[in-house]
Amino acid sequence: MSGNVFQEFRYGVGKLLYAIPIYRYTLVGRAPTELAVVPPDAWPGNAERGSAISAGELSFLGETVRGGKHAWHPVGMSDAWLAELHGFDWLRDLRAVGGDAARRRARDLVGDWIERQTSWQEIAWRPDVLATRLYAWLGQHDFFCASADDVYRRRYIATIARQTKHLSRVLPGGVEGAGLIRASKGLIAAGAALGDNDGAIRQGLRVLERAVDRQIRPDGGHISRNPQIQETVLRDLVDVRSALLASETDIPSFLLAAIDRAAPFLRMLRHNDGGLALFNGSGEGEDWLIDMLLSQADARGRAPARAPHSGFERLVANRTVVLVDTGTPPQAGLDTTAHAGALSLEVSIGKERLITNCGARPGNRDPWASVQRSTAAHSTMVVDDTNSAEILPDGTFGRRPQDVTSQRSEDDGNHWINTHHDGYVPVFGLSHERRIYLAAGGDDIRGEDALNRIEDSGNNTRPARGFALRFHLHPTVQASLVQNGSAVLLRLPSGIGWRLIAEGGTLSLAESVYLGTADDVRRTEQVVVSGTLEAGATAARVKWALKKVPKKT
Repeated sequence: MSGNVFQEFRYGVGKLLYAIPIYRYTLVGRAPTELAVVPPDAWPGNAERGSAISAGELSFLGETVRGGKHAWHPVGMSDAWLAELHGFDWLRDLRAVGGDAARRRARDLVGDWIERQTSWQEIAWRPDVLATRLYAWLGQHDFFCASADDVYRRRYIATIARQTKHLSRVLPGGVEGAGLIRASKGLIAAGAALGDNDGAIRQGLRVLERAVDRQIRPDGGHISRNPQIQETVLRDLVDVRSALLASETDIPSFLLAAIDRAAPFLRMLRHNDGGLALFNGSGEGEDWLIDMLLSQADARGRAPARAPHSGFERLVANRTVVLVDTGTPPQAGLDTTAHAGALSLEVSIGKERLITNCGARPGNRDPWASVQRSTAAHSTMVVDDTNSAEILPDGTFGRRPQDVTSQRSEDDGNHWINTHHDGYVPVFGLSHERRIYLAAGGDDIRGEDALNRIEDSGNNTRPARGFALRFHLHPTVQASLVQNGSAVLLRLPSGIGWRLIAEGGTLSLAESVYLGTADDVRRTEQVVVSGTLEAGATAARVKWALKKVPKKT
């Protein structure tokens, strides 16, 4: 039995014990009367959200509970929503409001949780949720707890000690991926706050080192290949460093190295508007917060041009940025939020986005959840309305690309990449090849997308196959068919225009959606080049070009 399987087995058996009412008494022990240190929390909250919380409105992931007596397990809410609730990250929003009323609200909510949540609950005590709560309570200590009476403070410290003891028992079981990094952060921070009487810092660092080794690739990318998860993981690593500094604990070299690798990779996945590219479940994020994070990380490395281990290419010329997904999906178990967007691209001009993917909204109840993960929601080629990776009912991938390659060359500021993926080989015996060229001046982008029959694929029939090459547009872009339908004029908000032409298929405009901003679905358009790989033919090719046109006067 492998280590990971054993840990999950152990955690699964343990849940039977944790649910027994008597289990809580095993967590009782001596607790300090004061915190040794208070790990700093440098991240700002949102005053608007904080005011809503003060008024009794709890809104996370597109789901909202309003008014009435506060309930910690309201009926009908998703597990993801409950995780957000019990994580208490939203205490920052109350802190952003400031004042005695917000402070009392924060204190009352924490006190109510302590009073009511005396027994283990699967979501509330899930390692990553528990760790998020510990860090939130500790980070906001001076806001809501420093002025509390002695009785409240003793209860507060005692429950932190109990939760820390439980977390130390279960790790590294019960959570994987970025959640394991989050869980180790909570254990380290709590250990620092409690004076590390039980070696929580050492245990947390051991878990963190193994997690970083498995999850942060040599080029700095997180194994999820999701830019927002990259941001979250980097923030957690920076928080660990801050907690260690506060406790005057030596910072291990693996942590410093991970931060130094992860920060430049995050820069790689930004457009010039400061937001993130919409790959693999990511939204834009908040540019000012990303700026703050990169400043806190204090990693000086520049954004790399390519990330061969994680599978991304970044082409930059003048004010034009082209980002391309050239990687394989995350491994089984870490693919529940991955997208079937092999070889998809995004293009921005200065601080204006031109071509995008559709993006994603967080939460597992969103009606767009299955649509946003489809190949058709990405700026790439779709064959017979079939995803390049099979999305199973449980959210994981079945069939998936196994071989995704990328070759790159540069000359006098001109950039070429040649990529391919084999996601369609098992079902259609077809490989998708994509070539992209970006001229040195940044005003000329050319591409070629080809479907090639693979004769030894095991699927050697040669029926006709329809395809659609899609270019999803940012909602601020105005699109119109011109030149008798042979070209599309794309106009940016600045007035700058780009003309898209294609041969090898029929150009058209269709409706699309943009899910890149939180809690917002925006209507937009997409350019579609549709065609057919004819029966018996060995290949079909679409050549396309994007060229800048003079600014409208």
